[in-house]
Amino acid sequence: MRIGIDVGGTHTDAVVLLDDQIVTSTKALTSADVMSGVEDALDTVLGDAELDLQQVELVMIGTTQFTNAIVERRELAPTAAIRLGLPSGNELPPMIDWPEDIAEAVGRHCFMLHGGYLYDGRPLAPLDDAEIDDVIRELVARDIRNVAIAAAFSPMKPEPEVYVAERVRQAIPDANITLSHPFGRLGLVERENAAILNASLLPFADRVVASFVEAARRRGLTCPVFISQNDGTLMSAEFVREFPALTFASGPTNSLRGACRLTGLEDAIVVDIGGTTSDIGVLQNGFPRESNVVVEVGGVRTNFRMPDILAIGLGGGSLVADEGRCIGPRSVGHRLVQEGMIFGGDTLTATDVLVASGQADIGNPAAVASLDPGLVQTAQGTMHEMLDRGIDAMKPSGHAMPVILVGGGAVLVTQDLKAASESLRPEHAGVANAIGAAIAQIGGEAERMVSYRQMTRDDALASVTQDATARAVAAGADPATIRRVDIEETAIPYMDEGATRVRVKVIGEISSRRGGDK
Repeated sequence: MRIGIDVGGTHTDAVVLLDDQIVTSTKALTSADVMSGVEDALDTVLGDAELDLQQVELVMIGTTQFTNAIVERRELAPTAAIRLGLPSGNELPPMIDWPEDIAEAVGRHCFMLHGGYLYDGRPLAPLDDAEIDDVIRELVARDIRNVAIAAAFSPMKPEPEVYVAERVRQAIPDANITLSHPFGRLGLVERENAAILNASLLPFADRVVASFVEAARRRGLTCPVFISQNDGTLMSAEFVREFPALTFASGPTNSLRGACRLTGLEDAIVVDIGGTTSDIGVLQNGFPRESNVVVEVGGVRTNFRMPDILAIGLGGGSLVADEGRCIGPRSVGHRLVQEGMIFGGDTLTATDVLVASGQADIGNPAAVASLDPGLVQTAQGTMHEMLDRGIDAMKPSGHAMPVILVGGGAVLVTQDLKAASESLRPEHAGVANAIGAAIAQIGGEAERMVSYRQMTRDDALASVTQDATARAVAAGADPATIRRVDIEETAIPYMDEGATRVRVKVIGEISSRRGGDK
């Protein structure tokens, strides 16, 4: 038996799954402090299901806390960025294009040293121990304990990053260090940015993970706790303490995975309608389609493996204006039950329009009985047009695809969507995100530049797969169950030796030999 919990900006959802059957579920407003909402959700499903706590094998949690910390510029620790790449890139120091407020929150502690490699494995420059010693002395003088280390082409040859990390740990034993190469993507600046963001979150991650584990323990749950990451898979709690940034955008991926389980469709468009936004993504072979472009997180360019998601400002709490011709992007969010007209407030929201149309019985329908029918009709038309435009923008081709509607706001869709071949709103669609968390497996990904002139394709794929497998095992996967689910090969023009970028993703079942809460 598994418990899945997903913390969104408006709602915290939880489900109890026994094999493929949903035993019970709950949807509650997200609390301001997040943790009390998680605890309330746990209490509700545990009480409703009257569970024997020893039957609960796993607790899986999807959270937006780390994304919100970056967006809101809070809970970020001062972090040093050490780049190994000189003499190249001297005029482009770390954090050069960061928004000023987040750069100041992290601190502009930037150091550039000689080292790193070229794409073909030749060294850019040898490491300089004197330079490294100077940086370490500066870290000690500034009392900096969080460090991000990035080297040119380190996903192919990580030794310079590893060496500098060892030197830093010798001098500062309690340092929190993030190396850029485990994030796996090529592109020095974006990978470096990802490492800096991750390092700045490490003290916060330790507190958040400890809170999740403690919440489960106080309720008598002794099973492992796992956290959702942004490719639709899970990480052990221990792993999240090292890589909190891998949780970015995990909410939409949980919804897509949940939609796949609820309908059995592995290729479809999923529209997850919440209280503030509608997240539109594409299922390919049962997993979210990943973005191949640089993704900004809080205004910082990164190359995380992120789902290809289009977020539009339409949700249950979206404000309605201009006689129904404008909806969102502003929203009352989790304050809907105080500010929405059907709940006694004076703010006209998308949910008020739905109730006024007579197609839902929520709150006090009498409070919106006097709304102009023309406004209601126009607003409903606007909602459906917004969704149709978003779906058209995300379709892999010109052909219409099935559209799966999930999330608490899916009730807003009351008409056929012109951009869909068919629209499906499965049972339990409102908690698809928590279902996605509960069914997730452990994943790992690796990327490398290879030459098919120097090695065979089979040997290259085997080598990159081995790296991805090692990362999946480190995240908590059972090695015996790991399988390769995605291969991406991109020929790099104008490079010697027929260079090809190879990316491999693997997934596996959760290992019974290790817990997620260590």
